[in-house]
Amino acid sequence: MKLLLISDRESEYLWDYYQPGRLDGYDLILSCGDLHAQYLSFLVTMGRMPLFYVHGNHDQTYDIRPPEGCECIEDRLVIFNGLRILGLGGSIWYSGGPHQYTEGQMARRIRRLWFQLRRAGGVDLVITHAPAQGCGDGEDHAHRGFACLLRLMDQYHPQYLVHGHVHTTYHAERPRVIRRGDTTIINAYERYVLEI
Repeated sequence: MKLLLISDRESEYLWDYYQPGRLDGYDLILSCGDLHAQYLSFLVTMGRMPLFYVHGNHDQTYDIRPPEGCECIEDRLVIFNGLRILGLGGSIWYSGGPHQYTEGQMARRIRRLWFQLRRAGGVDLVITHAPAQGCGDGEDHAHRGFACLLRLMDQYHPQYLVHGHVHTTYHAERPRVIRRGDTTIINAYERYVLEI
């Protein structure tokens, strides 16, 4: 299965300079947030494949005009071709805006998912906006990761955790892919191709 992971910056290659066929071969698009709704609608239309998304901390307009043809999997576990995917959007609380959470609020969101996770027999891939604490997060408060995502990985051992929020242009020296225990952590900034 071939997945297109996107976050935080619209890819000129896939939007401004799009050419027919550039989305051929993908089975699913996963958005980790902070992208224009029109961009997501464009990708799902041109690619003719499902697109699942979570909210970034700058996605206030999704409440008024959500991306057409796309599915929000915020606080849900969905199964696609046997792949169990969990969605947890938002960032750490830093200014009181929408889709910002304290550590305690995010931990409660995760705890409320226990029944979905148990019924599905676990999770294979977690998509978030913010990273886990110490796993590709930033040093400033707004880009700090969630410690409760570490506990989620330790308890359920997903194969992948995919996040956005931390722009690779800000931290060019940081690797996009890191490993923590059984989990491969991927920063989906702009676009990243994952084959499972």
